[in-house]
Amino acid sequence: MAFWKRRRQKTEAPLPEAKRKGMSFGVISDLGRVRPTNQDNVFALQTSLPGPNGQVTLGLFIVADGMGGHIGGATASGRAVEIVTGEVLQRLVMPVMRGDPPPAVQDLLRDAAMEANRRILAEAAQEHNDMGTTLTAGLLLAGRCYVAHVGDCRLYSYGAGAIQRRTRDHSMVARLLELGQITPEEAHRHPKRNYLYQSVGQQEDIEVESDSFSLDDCTHLLFCSDGLWGMVEDPMLAAVLCCGQEPQEICEQLVARANEAGGEDNISVIVVALPER
Repeated sequence: MAFWKRRRQKTEAPLPEAKRKGMSFGVISDLGRVRPTNQDNVFALQTSLPGPNGQVTLGLFIVADGMGGHIGGATASGRAVEIVTGEVLQRLVMPVMRGDPPPAVQDLLRDAAMEANRRILAEAAQEHNDMGTTLTAGLLLAGRCYVAHVGDCRLYSYGAGAIQRRTRDHSMVARLLELGQITPEEAHRHPKRNYLYQSVGQQEDIEVESDSFSLDDCTHLLFCSDGLWGMVEDPMLAAVLCCGQEPQEICEQLVARANEAGGEDNISVIVVALPER
C-alpha cells in the first residue's frame, strides 16, 4: 500500500510545461471603429524547405497599409503584398526546391520592395490613379529575420521581458523626434504624426530600410500597422505579448485594445511565436 501511495503522489505531481518546438503565428486585419473601408493587406506563410542538414523552416510575413485618403490605397497595399510574395517564391523558394543555391536573402527582399514600388508606380500612371502604401516584410530563415521596410508599419521583437522596435517610421514627426526637436509625448500627440516622407508607389526613388537580426533572444515577433501602435503604447504591447497565450489569441487581444482606445484606423496584426530554446 505504501508503494502504491508513492506511485500516486509521483503521477499527481505537476508535469513540466512542454517547450514550443516549432514556429506558429496568428493574423488579424480589422476595420477599426472609424474608417469606412479597410486599406490594409497582410500576408503570412510558413513552409519547410530542404536544407543540407534536413528540412529548414521559412516564414514570410508582410503588413502593408494603403495610404489613407489616396484613391487606390487598398489596391496598392494588395499589389505590394502580391509582388513581394511573388518575388520571394520565384527567386528563393522555387530555386531551393530545385536544388539551386539560394540567393542573398537580404538583397532579394530589398529588391522585391523596389520592384513593388516600380510596378505600382507604372500601374498608377497607366490607370491615371493615385496609389500608395507602406510596406513591412520579414523573412525568417535559419535563425535570422531579414527585413525590408518603407513607411510606418512596424516590426517589434519581444524576448526576456523586453520589447524592441526593429523598424524606423519614415514620417516627418519621427524625423523631428530623431533630431531632438520634439519629445516622445509630443510626437505621440502630433497632428501630423502620420505624414510620411516616403512610401511605396508614390515616388520613383525610395530608400528601402533593410536589416537583419538574430532570433536567438526572441520569443515573439509583432508586425503591425499604425492602427495598432498609434492606439496602444509599447509597454502594453509587451504586456500582451508576454501573457503566454497562443498567437491568434494575442492578435485578438491587441486588436481589442486598439478598438477600446478608439480604433481610429484599420488595425492589422501578425504575431509570430518562435521555437523555445
